[in-house]
Amino acid sequence: MKLWIAEKPSVAKAICAELGIVKKGAGFNECKGGNVVTWCFGHLLEQAEPDFYTDADIPVNKKGKKIWRMKDLPIFPKIWKLNAKNDKGVKAQLKIIKSLLSKADSVVNCGDPDREGQLLVDEILEFFKYRKSVQRFWVSAQDSASIRKGLASLQPNAKFKGMKLAAEGRSRADWLLGMNLTRALTLAHSTNQQRRLIAVGRVQTPTLALVAQRDELVKNFKPVPFYNLRSLLSSGSASFTATWKPSEGQIGLDSEKRLISSEQAKKLFNELSNAQSATVLKAEKTAKKTSQPKSFSLADIQLEASNRFGFTAQETLDTCQSLYEVHKIASYPRSDCQFLPESQHSDAASVLSAIAKTAPQLASLTQKANPNIKSATWNDQKITAHHGIIPTQQSAEWSNLTEKEKKIYELIARRYLAQFFPEHSFDASSISLKIKNETFSATGKVTTASGWKVVYGDFSAEEEKEESNQSLPALRVGSVIPVKKIEIVQDKTKAPASFTEGSLIAAMEKIHNVVENPEHKKLLKDGDGIGTPATRAAIITELKNKGYLESKGKKIHATQEGVALLDLVPALVKNPVLTAIFERKLKEVEAGKTELESFLEAQKKFIQQEVSKAKALLEEKSAK
Repeated sequence: MKLWIAEKPSVAKAICAELGIVKKGAGFNECKGGNVVTWCFGHLLEQAEPDFYTDADIPVNKKGKKIWRMKDLPIFPKIWKLNAKNDKGVKAQLKIIKSLLSKADSVVNCGDPDREGQLLVDEILEFFKYRKSVQRFWVSAQDSASIRKGLASLQPNAKFKGMKLAAEGRSRADWLLGMNLTRALTLAHSTNQQRRLIAVGRVQTPTLALVAQRDELVKNFKPVPFYNLRSLLSSGSASFTATWKPSEGQIGLDSEKRLISSEQAKKLFNELSNAQSATVLKAEKTAKKTSQPKSFSLADIQLEASNRFGFTAQETLDTCQSLYEVHKIASYPRSDCQFLPESQHSDAASVLSAIAKTAPQLASLTQKANPNIKSATWNDQKITAHHGIIPTQQSAEWSNLTEKEKKIYELIARRYLAQFFPEHSFDASSISLKIKNETFSATGKVTTASGWKVVYGDFSAEEEKEESNQSLPALRVGSVIPVKKIEIVQDKTKAPASFTEGSLIAAMEKIHNVVENPEHKKLLKDGDGIGTPATRAAIITELKNKGYLESKGKKIHATQEGVALLDLVPALVKNPVLTAIFERKLKEVEAGKTELESFLEAQKKFIQQEVSKAKALLEEKSAK
């Protein structure tokens, strides 16, 4: 018997569809050719808690947990222990997998094509001490063509050992950091009268720091007035506006070339106010196109739903998960990818039909869509462990969806529909003019073909507001045109926007933007930031549950308790650079250039130093 172990039921279902089901069982399916397919629900196993590794004689609290003592730290397991997650369904599925493994002549690891997917199945095989032949099934999409290709190209599972070790290293290092430093700092900063939990984590602490830093910027922001000059010009019956551009050496500018001197603004106005004409220095018109928007990654749709509907990141994830698991009308949501496999392009007609049945308000758009159009979103080279979030070929009754499900499905459906309309076309115009001795410029944009933007129409604002969509007249260099008016325009610098849950998710994904070291910046960019699509919403929720973050309307802020925590944790722990350092070493582990134990020893050394500081602080407090 060959046993196929999938990471989740949807993958198992796709494999079964190609192998051919003979008989359905409880937690597994028997397929043709002596194949049996079973599945996990993500990680079925989890790290044992610190209590497992500490002395048996430690007193317990009211909850039956061993009390925290500084003398027991640091906790460095000699042999790492995994346990089944405390869930009846998980334990039942593990029992089924164990029984099937005892009968299997060989196994196929069908985890997702990434480190965690590799570890997820490998750790089960180790947990049950499976020692026979193991192969690896590796696909990035669940359509028939991709599954068949994967079935025909199984590889030795041992080839992917490095990925498993890297995932294991990340898991163990996070455990060592979180468990030890949370206990050490909590004990060092608590009193006999009050326990002050100081929860530390490689991802959650830098996330909290991001919010606190943004809050501080907003709080301390002082708006600075700046000025510009605007001219109203005419050519024939057409009127348009142009704005002043400072010349080299212009005094009164700030570092961003904004005019902050009111005296200079008045001086320029006085010089230009009686101008009668402007001379055209340059006039250009360029035909341009805007490609269809990519499909949603989880971070993208969390940001979109936050901006449009005020949904929290967890609400959006839960809703996407419901559309995927319960209604089966959307694809797997925990994706960091915006692209789609080329093999799924042929499914377009069926998916468009399902959209029309599910969301009748979109039926007229599905009829206008052209399934033969293939946008740049279809690109096998850009697929990661999962593809972008799209509607499936299955339909549902619109009235059976909740209001949240309707809103999220419509976002997904419209983004998919946009792929089957032409590119958006427009003419971009620019004119540069001389008024007396000063330069002014005007930009304009005129749509020539709406293309995919008809999918959105009045559906909120899919695109950002254009800087200028005025229509500019056709002018020749050297032309002289009348100046109708010159005016001073005053504005103020604006504070950075407070985070919403959606924009915080995006900032976690693009954390490289706040890192200066080029090597660290690249590692964080290539690694898609801090956290994963599957964990970022949960991390924000956890920070809120611990009282470190709070929501006020759509905005999210660090609490006083959260800010106080950041004053107590080591600088490296609240810096995203720690993830970059992790990633650099984990890449070496994956490539076989560094031993897993060597990586973990480096983490232990850092933790030992921080625990020693906490012990010294506690001894100092006790001596007073």
